[in-house]
Amino acid sequence: MELNLKGKVALITGGSRGIGRATALGMAEAGADIAIASRKLPDLENVAEEIKGLGKKCLPVATHVGKLDEINNLVKKVVDEFGRIDILVNNAATNPTMAAAIDIDDRAWDSIMNLNLKGLFFLSQAVAKLMKEKGGGKIVNVASIAGITPDILPVYSISKAGVIMATKVMAQQWAPYNIRVNTLAPGLTKTKFSEPLWSNPNILNMAMSRTPLGRPAEPDEMVGAIIFLASDVSSYITGQVIAVDGGVTI
Repeated sequence: MELNLKGKVALITGGSRGIGRATALGMAEAGADIAIASRKLPDLENVAEEIKGLGKKCLPVATHVGKLDEINNLVKKVVDEFGRIDILVNNAATNPTMAAAIDIDDRAWDSIMNLNLKGLFFLSQAVAKLMKEKGGGKIVNVASIAGITPDILPVYSISKAGVIMATKVMAQQWAPYNIRVNTLAPGLTKTKFSEPLWSNPNILNMAMSRTPLGRPAEPDEMVGAIIFLASDVSSYITGQVIAVDGGVTI
């Protein structure tokens, strides 16, 4: 077994920036053809050009993963282009509020849960049906250490804890179809998404005081673990959570 993805087709949500972009490029370098999805097509097209520069195919599809009709459109377009989906990386997420649990309203709750959990589940379901027909596949969900230990983003933490349980449920129920499902739980990573956290000196200092390695992660530092879980090297691993967090969860 080799740590490569030659001949595979990978679909990555939230693929226009941060961990999603890094994963798309890393998987292309590992040999996969790529489909990437996020809400804004121009951002996706920029990443697609980078991937094509690596000699691999890339299909950008503007998609709101929180909307079921757009999920179905995404899956159809990827299958029309490539014929199958071997790997799904559920990376898209949102957190529109920094409100404390005692103050958060139902609109923010619905927005977070709809994308982070409901959309992730139903996209996984749609792709799993295809994988079942093709003899199997791999799904990697991007959660967060906030889903393991409560964070300053309360509903985001709850949604990511849900992602971890969704991973276990899917792994258990879809194992007979040779579909493996695992979760990556990043620590604080320097992305645009998390900039309100790491750009705030007080929050950054608090986070680093709990981080043995003493620094935030870079997006590229998530890619190796994702490729490991998406490759045949991890062929007997399913339903697991790998924390890539600089030691926070020790």
